[in-house]
Order: sequence, then C-alpha cells, then structure tokens
Amino acid sequence: MSKKAFLRRYAAVSLAAICLSAPLFSQAAAPALVSKGQLTYGTAATFMPFEFTKDGKLTGFDIDLITALSKKLALTPEPMSMEFKGLIPALQGKRLDIINSAMYINPTRSEQVDFVPYLKIGSRVIVVKGNPEKITGRDLSLCGKNIAVTLGGIEESQARADNQKCLDAKKPALTVLTFPAATDSAVAVAQKRADAEFLSTPGAVALLSEKGDTFEAVGAEFETDTHIGFAVRKGDAEMKSLLEKGLQDVVKDGTYQKLVTKWQFPASVSIF
Repeated sequence: MSKKAFLRRYAAVSLAAICLSAPLFSQAAAPALVSKGQLTYGTAATFMPFEFTKDGKLTGFDIDLITALSKKLALTPEPMSMEFKGLIPALQGKRLDIINSAMYINPTRSEQVDFVPYLKIGSRVIVVKGNPEKITGRDLSLCGKNIAVTLGGIEESQARADNQKCLDAKKPALTVLTFPAATDSAVAVAQKRADAEFLSTPGAVALLSEKGDTFEAVGAEFETDTHIGFAVRKGDAEMKSLLEKGLQDVVKDGTYQKLVTKWQFPASVSIF
C-alpha cells in the first residue's frame, strides 16, 4: 500500500472513530437573555421574609435562592425592583428573564405565564396584640370587620370569598382593604384602620419574630397547599428547563433545605 493510500485510509478510520465516540444527545437551545451572562429577574421587595430591603440591601429567602441557583447556572443574578402589579407586564415585554417574587400560582396567572414551583405555603390571620375585636380565625368572626390584604394577591381573593360567606350566613359584610404590600397591611392593623390581615405563614413568622409585642396570630393556618414559583414567559420552554435544572441542583446539594431553616419556614413548605 502506498503512503498516500495509507494516509487516506487512516484519515477515514479516524473520522469514523471520532463520530462514533461523539455523545449521542441533542443539547437544548439556550434561552435568550435580557443581558448576556446575567439572569435578570423582577421582584417586588415588600414581602418579608421572601424579598425585602434591610439596611439598603435586597434580602430574603427568594433572593438567597436565586443567588444560589444562578451560581449553578454560571449566571449573575440581576434584580429589577418594581411594584408587584408591574411584574407580569415587564416579563411579557421582555424586560425580564423571569419573575422571582414569591408569586402565588393560580389559574389566572397561569394563563399569562408559565411557572416553576419551589414552595407551598399557607396563610394566617394577624390581629393587633390583645385581639380587641375577638377574631377567632378565618371564620364568621370576620363578618363586619375590615380585612387588610395585598392588592392582587391570593389573600384578596380569599377575603372576598369570605365576604360572600358572611352574606350567605346573613351576617354583616366584611370590608376588604387592599394595599400595595404586606407591610402596608400590617401598618393598617397596627394603626387600627384594619381589624385583621391575611398573611402568608412564613410572613407571619417573620412579623411576629420582629413585632411580637404589636401583633398576634389567631386561628389555624389555612389554604396550606398554595404553591409559589418562578414565572417565565408563556411557552419559554428553554428558560423553564434551565430554572428546573438549577433548582434540582440546589435541592440536591442541600442549599434549599438550609435556606428553609435559615428563614425559619415550617418544614411543610418543601415540595421536594
């Protein structure tokens, strides 16, 4: 065999070997990002202990979680703070890659965005210390009272459903007072402009740990299977898959459970 023929045969065999040794998988397309190398997320930093500002710095469970998740994905987390009601429009307008703001998953929102769930939580009824209105929980003792809730949050729909229960029971209507943030609702209760507030169980834990001399929780936890999640644009399968992978990694290495413990969440919040 001539040297030229040998080299041609060697090249053909080598190419075949390379092709056979190549991994047999198709890599999913990477999601388009607002800024290269960054995970730009929208957050309404008024919902302690999920996202809030302390000493001028953004903090909370969600902030810690997205920081850990972004590290797994080799991306830099980039927050954009805004009012809660502006989050979905900003995501749909491609100003954000995702929403990371303890967003409750419900049918209405699921028609507008896709979700990657990461927690399930319940809610509590919060009243001023001493409970002068003798409210016993999420029951007919709320009838005729002023109930503070976050505008557009699941607590608003819960309170409006409770108002109908009062009317059906031939009791006085309850008044639903809406506020931009849970912190505003708490202030309304402290100032006795509202008789009670509906607040997430983790939020209640944080509020009572800081202001236990001002507030107390009454009655049992309710709606304990309410899921919250990261929101992505409708049909954005690449981003959804990326978040799911990062979330799996922070669960696997124990970071998720450490954050649940750090922020004093009840063990029941875990969905993993």
